[in-house]
Amino acid sequence: MEGIGSYGAGLAVFLDQAGEQVVEVCRPKRAANRGGRKTDMLDAIRAAKEALTTEHLIQPRLRGEREALRVLLATRHGAVLASTAAINQLKALIVSAPDDLRSELRKLKRPAQIAYCAQFRDRPAQDLEHRMTVRAMRSTAQRVQALQAEAKELENEILTLVRQQASALLGSLGVGPITAAQILVSWSHQGRFRSEAAFASFAGVSPIPASSGLTIRHRLNRSGDRQLDRAMHTITLIRMRLDPSTKTYVARKVAEGKTSRDAQRCLKRVVCRQIFKILERSAGTNSATSKNSLKRLDTT
Repeated sequence: MEGIGSYGAGLAVFLDQAGEQVVEVCRPKRAANRGGRKTDMLDAIRAAKEALTTEHLIQPRLRGEREALRVLLATRHGAVLASTAAINQLKALIVSAPDDLRSELRKLKRPAQIAYCAQFRDRPAQDLEHRMTVRAMRSTAQRVQALQAEAKELENEILTLVRQQASALLGSLGVGPITAAQILVSWSHQGRFRSEAAFASFAGVSPIPASSGLTIRHRLNRSGDRQLDRAMHTITLIRMRLDPSTKTYVARKVAEGKTSRDAQRCLKRVVCRQIFKILERSAGTNSATSKNSLKRLDTT
Protein backbone atom coordinates (compact mmCIF):
# COMPACT_ATOMS: atom_id res chain seq x y z
CA MET A 1 0.00 0.00 0.00
CA GLU A 2 0.96 3.61 -0.60
CA GLY A 3 0.15 6.47 1.74
CA ILE A 4 -0.28 4.38 4.87
CA GLY A 5 0.43 7.44 6.99
CA SER A 6 -2.32 9.53 5.37
CA TYR A 7 -5.19 8.48 3.11
CA GLY A 8 -4.42 4.78 3.40
CA ALA A 9 -4.23 4.73 7.21
CA GLY A 10 -7.78 3.47 7.76
CA LEU A 11 -7.49 0.67 5.19
CA ALA A 12 -4.08 -0.38 6.56
CA VAL A 13 -5.52 -0.69 10.09
CA PHE A 14 -8.51 -2.66 8.79
CA LEU A 15 -6.31 -5.11 6.87
CA ASP A 16 -3.92 -5.53 9.81
CA GLN A 17 -6.80 -6.32 12.16
CA ALA A 18 -8.11 -8.81 9.62
CA GLY A 19 -4.79 -10.70 9.78
CA GLU A 20 -3.38 -9.56 6.45
CA GLN A 21 0.30 -8.73 6.00
CA VAL A 22 0.58 -5.06 5.04
CA VAL A 23 3.67 -3.79 3.25
CA GLU A 24 4.33 -0.11 2.71
CA VAL A 25 5.68 0.99 -0.67
CA CYS A 26 7.00 4.33 -1.77
CA ARG A 27 5.37 6.18 -4.61
CA PRO A 28 6.09 4.16 -7.78
CA LYS A 29 8.17 5.82 -10.44
CA ARG A 30 6.17 7.51 -13.15
CA ALA A 31 6.11 5.87 -16.53
CA ALA A 32 8.72 7.13 -18.99
CA ASN A 33 6.05 7.79 -21.60
CA ARG A 34 3.36 9.97 -20.09
CA GLY A 35 0.68 9.16 -22.53
CA GLY A 36 -2.21 9.50 -20.14
CA ARG A 37 -2.19 5.85 -19.09
CA LYS A 38 -3.12 6.18 -15.43
CA THR A 39 -5.81 4.29 -13.59
CA ASP A 40 -6.21 2.86 -10.10
CA MET A 41 -5.53 -0.60 -11.50
CA LEU A 42 -2.29 0.50 -13.16
CA ASP A 43 -1.19 2.24 -9.97
CA ALA A 44 -1.92 -0.94 -8.00
CA ILE A 45 0.14 -3.03 -10.42
CA ARG A 46 3.06 -0.59 -10.20
CA ALA A 47 2.88 -0.67 -6.38
CA ALA A 48 2.86 -4.49 -6.41
CA LYS A 49 5.88 -4.59 -8.73
CA GLU A 50 7.66 -2.13 -6.46
CA ALA A 51 7.06 -4.40 -3.45
CA LEU A 52 8.13 -7.54 -5.33
CA THR A 53 11.42 -6.01 -6.52
CA THR A 54 12.32 -4.41 -3.17
CA GLU A 55 15.09 -6.25 -1.31
CA HIS A 56 13.84 -5.22 2.14
CA LEU A 57 10.13 -4.80 2.69
CA ILE A 58 8.97 -1.76 4.64
CA GLN A 59 6.83 -2.43 7.68
CA PRO A 60 4.14 0.18 8.35
CA ARG A 61 4.55 2.32 11.42
CA LEU A 62 2.42 1.43 14.40
CA ARG A 63 -0.68 3.32 15.44
CA GLY A 64 -1.74 3.70 19.08
CA GLU A 65 0.87 5.32 21.31
CA ARG A 66 3.16 6.21 18.42
CA GLU A 67 0.35 7.90 16.50
CA ALA A 68 -0.63 9.79 19.68
CA LEU A 69 2.91 11.17 19.87
CA ARG A 70 2.89 12.09 16.18
CA VAL A 71 -0.33 14.11 16.30
CA LEU A 72 0.84 15.93 19.44
CA LEU A 73 4.17 16.74 17.79
CA ALA A 74 2.47 18.02 14.64
CA THR A 75 0.04 20.18 16.62
CA ARG A 76 2.79 21.62 18.81
CA HIS A 77 4.89 22.38 15.74
CA GLY A 78 1.97 24.29 14.24
CA ALA A 79 1.53 26.26 17.47
CA VAL A 80 5.24 27.13 17.56
CA LEU A 81 5.20 28.32 13.94
CA ALA A 82 2.09 30.41 14.55
CA SER A 83 3.66 31.86 17.71
CA THR A 84 6.80 32.83 15.78
CA ALA A 85 4.70 34.51 13.09
CA ALA A 86 2.72 36.42 15.73
CA ILE A 87 5.94 37.57 17.46
CA ASN A 88 7.29 38.83 14.12
CA GLN A 89 4.02 40.67 13.55
CA LEU A 90 4.23 42.27 17.01
CA LYS A 91 7.81 43.36 16.34
CA ALA A 92 6.70 44.97 13.07
CA LEU A 93 3.91 46.81 14.89
CA ILE A 94 6.38 48.12 17.47
CA VAL A 95 8.78 49.35 14.79
CA SER A 96 6.09 51.33 12.97
CA ALA A 97 4.22 52.49 16.10
CA PRO A 98 3.98 56.17 17.12
CA ASP A 99 7.09 57.38 18.89
CA ASP A 100 5.47 57.90 22.28
CA LEU A 101 4.12 54.34 22.24
CA ARG A 102 7.40 52.91 20.99
CA SER A 103 9.31 54.66 23.76
CA GLU A 104 7.33 52.64 26.35
CA LEU A 105 8.66 49.39 24.91
CA ARG A 106 12.16 50.40 23.83
CA LYS A 107 14.09 49.17 26.89
CA LEU A 108 12.08 45.98 27.39
CA LYS A 109 13.20 42.56 26.18
CA ARG A 110 10.93 40.37 24.11
CA PRO A 111 9.12 38.43 26.90
CA ALA A 112 8.56 41.67 28.80
CA GLN A 113 7.33 43.39 25.63
CA ILE A 114 4.80 40.63 25.03
CA ALA A 115 3.52 40.75 28.61
CA TYR A 116 3.38 44.56 28.55
CA CYS A 117 1.49 44.72 25.25
CA ALA A 118 -0.95 42.01 26.36
CA GLN A 119 -2.03 44.25 29.28
CA PHE A 120 -2.64 47.37 27.21
CA ARG A 121 -5.89 49.16 27.89
CA ASP A 122 -7.84 51.43 25.57
CA ARG A 123 -6.61 55.01 25.48
CA PRO A 124 -9.55 57.20 24.48
CA ALA A 125 -7.54 60.40 25.02
CA GLN A 126 -5.11 59.50 22.20
CA ASP A 127 -5.61 59.95 18.47
CA LEU A 128 -7.06 57.25 16.20
CA GLU A 129 -3.70 55.87 15.02
CA HIS A 130 -2.46 55.48 18.59
CA ARG A 131 -5.66 53.78 19.78
CA MET A 132 -5.80 51.30 16.91
CA THR A 133 -2.08 50.49 17.24
CA VAL A 134 -2.59 49.73 20.93
CA ARG A 135 -5.52 47.48 20.11
CA ALA A 136 -3.52 45.63 17.42
CA MET A 137 -0.56 45.16 19.76
CA ARG A 138 -2.76 43.85 22.56
CA SER A 139 -4.51 41.38 20.29
CA THR A 140 -1.23 40.13 18.80
CA ALA A 141 0.48 39.82 22.20
CA GLN A 142 -2.44 37.90 23.66
CA ARG A 143 -2.34 35.58 20.65
CA VAL A 144 1.37 34.96 21.28
CA GLN A 145 0.69 34.12 24.93
CA ALA A 146 -2.15 31.76 24.02
CA LEU A 147 -0.03 29.94 21.44
CA GLN A 148 2.94 29.65 23.79
CA ALA A 149 0.69 28.28 26.53
CA GLU A 150 -0.76 25.77 24.05
CA ALA A 151 2.71 24.67 22.96
CA LYS A 152 3.80 24.26 26.58
CA GLU A 153 0.71 22.21 27.43
CA LEU A 154 1.28 19.95 24.43
CA GLU A 155 4.94 19.55 25.41
CA ASN A 156 3.88 18.36 28.86
CA GLU A 157 1.58 15.78 27.25
CA ILE A 158 4.44 14.65 25.02
CA LEU A 159 6.76 14.34 28.01
CA THR A 160 4.23 12.12 29.82
CA LEU A 161 3.92 9.78 26.82
CA VAL A 162 7.69 9.61 26.30
CA ARG A 163 8.22 8.66 29.94
CA GLN A 164 5.71 5.85 29.54
CA GLN A 165 7.21 4.48 26.32
CA ALA A 166 10.97 5.00 26.62
CA SER A 167 12.06 6.84 29.75
CA ALA A 168 15.65 5.73 29.14
CA LEU A 169 15.85 8.11 26.19
CA LEU A 170 15.41 11.12 28.46
CA GLY A 171 18.41 10.00 30.51
CA SER A 172 20.71 10.43 27.51
CA LEU A 173 22.54 13.75 27.30
CA GLY A 174 21.02 16.15 24.78
CA VAL A 175 17.71 14.30 24.46
CA GLY A 176 14.68 16.35 25.51
CA PRO A 177 10.99 15.49 25.29
CA ILE A 178 10.57 16.84 21.74
CA THR A 179 13.63 15.11 20.26
CA ALA A 180 12.78 11.90 22.12
CA ALA A 181 9.23 11.99 20.79
CA GLN A 182 10.46 12.51 17.22
CA ILE A 183 12.87 9.58 17.59
CA LEU A 184 10.06 7.32 18.85
CA VAL A 185 7.73 8.43 16.06
CA SER A 186 10.33 7.68 13.37
CA TRP A 187 11.54 4.43 14.95
CA SER A 188 7.96 3.17 15.58
CA HIS A 189 8.61 -0.30 17.00
CA GLN A 190 11.19 -3.01 17.57
CA GLY A 191 12.03 -5.04 14.49
CA ARG A 192 11.10 -2.41 11.94
CA PHE A 193 14.80 -1.82 11.23
CA ARG A 194 16.93 -4.89 10.60
CA SER A 195 20.06 -3.27 12.10
CA GLU A 196 21.37 -0.05 13.54
CA ALA A 197 23.01 0.65 10.17
CA ALA A 198 19.57 0.60 8.53
CA PHE A 199 18.29 2.97 11.21
CA ALA A 200 21.26 5.29 10.57
CA SER A 201 20.52 5.26 6.85
CA PHE A 202 16.88 6.09 7.54
CA ALA A 203 17.98 8.93 9.83
CA GLY A 204 20.23 10.35 7.11
CA VAL A 205 23.43 10.02 9.18
CA SER A 206 25.07 7.11 7.37
CA PRO A 207 28.32 8.00 5.58
CA ILE A 208 28.23 8.05 1.78
CA PRO A 209 31.50 7.47 -0.13
CA ALA A 210 32.54 10.60 -2.04
CA SER A 211 36.11 9.68 -2.95
CA SER A 212 37.81 10.86 -6.11
CA GLY A 213 41.29 9.93 -7.27
CA LEU A 214 43.68 9.97 -4.35
CA THR A 215 41.16 11.74 -2.10
CA ILE A 216 39.30 9.37 0.17
CA ARG A 217 36.39 10.92 2.01
CA HIS A 218 32.73 10.51 2.87
CA ARG A 219 29.90 12.98 2.78
CA LEU A 220 26.74 13.38 4.82
CA ASN A 221 23.64 11.49 3.74
CA ARG A 222 20.94 14.00 2.78
CA SER A 223 18.10 11.50 2.33
CA GLY A 224 15.97 9.66 4.84
CA ASP A 225 13.67 11.09 7.48
CA ARG A 226 14.66 14.73 7.77
CA GLN A 227 12.83 15.29 11.04
CA LEU A 228 14.73 12.38 12.60
CA ASP A 229 17.96 13.78 11.18
CA ARG A 230 17.08 17.12 12.76
CA ALA A 231 16.63 15.44 16.13
CA MET A 232 20.03 13.73 15.81
CA HIS A 233 21.61 17.03 14.80
CA THR A 234 20.16 18.76 17.87
CA ILE A 235 21.52 16.06 20.17
CA THR A 236 24.93 16.34 18.50
CA LEU A 237 25.12 20.12 18.92
CA ILE A 238 24.18 19.91 22.61
CA ARG A 239 26.78 17.25 23.30
CA MET A 240 29.48 19.16 21.45
CA ARG A 241 28.76 22.14 23.68
CA LEU A 242 28.30 20.44 27.06
CA ASP A 243 29.87 16.96 27.10
CA PRO A 244 33.65 16.79 27.79
CA SER A 245 34.00 13.31 26.26
CA THR A 246 32.28 14.52 23.08
CA LYS A 247 34.65 17.48 22.87
CA THR A 248 37.57 15.08 23.19
CA TYR A 249 36.14 12.86 20.44
CA VAL A 250 35.70 15.78 18.03
CA ALA A 251 39.20 17.09 18.80
CA ARG A 252 40.67 13.64 18.09
CA LYS A 253 38.86 13.44 14.73
CA VAL A 254 40.09 16.90 13.76
CA ALA A 255 43.63 15.90 14.75
CA GLU A 256 43.33 12.91 12.41
CA GLY A 257 42.85 15.32 9.52
CA LYS A 258 39.07 15.52 9.30
CA THR A 259 37.26 18.78 8.91
CA SER A 260 34.87 19.99 11.59
CA ARG A 261 31.91 18.97 9.42
CA ASP A 262 33.35 15.49 8.92
CA ALA A 263 33.96 15.18 12.66
CA GLN A 264 30.38 16.21 13.32
CA ARG A 265 29.17 13.63 10.77
CA CYS A 266 31.11 10.90 12.59
CA LEU A 267 29.65 12.05 15.89
CA LYS A 268 26.09 11.91 14.52
CA ARG A 269 26.73 8.32 13.46
CA VAL A 270 27.91 7.44 16.99
CA VAL A 271 24.90 9.17 18.55
CA CYS A 272 22.55 7.30 16.22
CA ARG A 273 24.11 3.97 17.24
CA GLN A 274 23.67 4.78 20.93
CA ILE A 275 20.06 5.90 20.45
CA PHE A 276 19.19 2.73 18.53
CA LYS A 277 20.60 0.52 21.30
CA ILE A 278 18.58 2.42 23.90
CA LEU A 279 15.41 2.01 21.83
CA GLU A 280 15.91 -1.72 21.32
CA ARG A 281 16.77 -2.23 24.98
CA SER A 282 13.72 -0.26 26.14
CA ALA A 283 11.44 -2.17 23.78
CA GLY A 284 12.76 -5.47 25.09
CA THR A 285 12.26 -4.39 28.69
CA ASN A 286 8.69 -3.22 27.99
CA SER A 287 7.78 -6.47 26.23
CA ALA A 288 9.21 -8.54 29.10
CA THR A 289 7.27 -6.47 31.61
CA SER A 290 4.06 -6.96 29.63
CA LYS A 291 4.59 -10.73 29.50
CA ASN A 292 5.21 -10.90 33.25
CA SER A 293 2.06 -8.90 33.87
CA LEU A 294 0.04 -11.27 31.70
CA LYS A 295 1.48 -14.28 33.56
CA ARG A 296 0.51 -12.79 36.91
CA LEU A 297 -3.00 -12.18 35.63
CA ASP A 298 -3.26 -15.78 34.41
CA THR A 299 -2.15 -17.18 37.76
CA THR A 300 -4.63 -15.04 39.64
